[in-house]
This record gives sequence, C-alpha cells and structure tokens, in this order.
Amino acid sequence: METKAAIDALSALSHESRLGAFRHLVQAGPDGLAVGELRERLDIPPATLTAHLNVLRAADLVHDQREGRVIRVRANYAQMNALLSYLTENCCEGASCDVAAACTPRKAAS
Repeated sequence: METKAAIDALSALSHESRLGAFRHLVQAGPDGLAVGELRERLDIPPATLTAHLNVLRAADLVHDQREGRVIRVRANYAQMNALLSYLTENCCEGASCDVAAACTPRKAAS
C-alpha cells in the first residue's frame, strides 16, 4: 500500500460514524449489509450515511452492489488488510513477532 492510500484510509476512518459503519460492515462478513439496515444500526439520517459511505468508497474501504431496489454495502477486506500490513510492516524490524505480545521497536543504531 502506498502512503497516500494509507492516509486516505486512516482519514476516512477518523470519524465516529464512518468508523462505526465500517466496523458494522466488517462484522457483517462478506454478505455486507443493505444500506437501510446499516442506517438503522447507526441511527443516522440517510443523507448523512450517504456522505459517510462516499468517503469510505473514495478510500476504497467499502464497495456496494445494487440488488434490485436494494444497495448492499460490503467491507473491502483486501484494503483493510493492506492497511493493517502497511501499519505493521516494520514491526520488530521485520523479525517474526509474537502476536500476543506488544511489539516494542528496537532503538535505531547510531
């Protein structure tokens, strides 16, 4: 992942409603959620949800698909995993980390 894409994704997730929407979609799994169902879970107005989803779409964190009269939104797991990989790629200086332990970066050599 390029730095700009990481910044775009982190920026998109830096709002409470967008983060909440994304977390609901991740939790829903590959089937995603209908926009109406997502709106009900978040309890926000339709226009507000549309604006938030547009930001998440622009960061490539969600995809949607029309199914008749329903629009279904799904988390883009590949993009989510790319962001996580980007954030942790230098953890423990590339050595294998124990995922249960906190990664404590070593001090850079002088």
